[in-house]
Amino acid sequence: MMISRKSLWATAAGLAAGTVVVARRVQARPTAPADSDRWLTVTINCGREELSPEKLPPPLREYGERIETRIRPAPGDRGTELAVRLKGPQSQSTRSMTARLAGDDPRQDLRRALRAVKSLLEADEVLQPDAPPTTRDTPGGKLVGLLSRRANGEGVL
Repeated sequence: MMISRKSLWATAAGLAAGTVVVARRVQARPTAPADSDRWLTVTINCGREELSPEKLPPPLREYGERIETRIRPAPGDRGTELAVRLKGPQSQSTRSMTARLAGDDPRQDLRRALRAVKSLLEADEVLQPDAPPTTRDTPGGKLVGLLSRRANGEGVL
């Protein structure tokens, strides 16, 4: 199989752009010791009575006593705001940028669970992208797949 120069240049340009974005984020937001104390929050289109800290939906229920939960009306009467955070201090190694890029940050799993709860309450199922997204795997498609898998834990692409 022959890979065209155009594909190689496009892949290289994509990798270079991704490297620049990561470098800028590292410089703009250094990891602070209080990072583990931050609340992860999502607004859910449901009534306040559908959620309670004692009866959380399955993705968050699995965390049990390891998380703190805060539930309140969303601003502007637009549903319910659900906020969670891990209890106790997190080690410096799990808060580093390297751990985040490698997918070893425990907050990434908590983010996924929080998004799954939102999806369950709003759509009665956890929505997943189609797999495989294309019939033919190209270098550009591999790059997008890699970025998409990493974005799942961080919530951004």
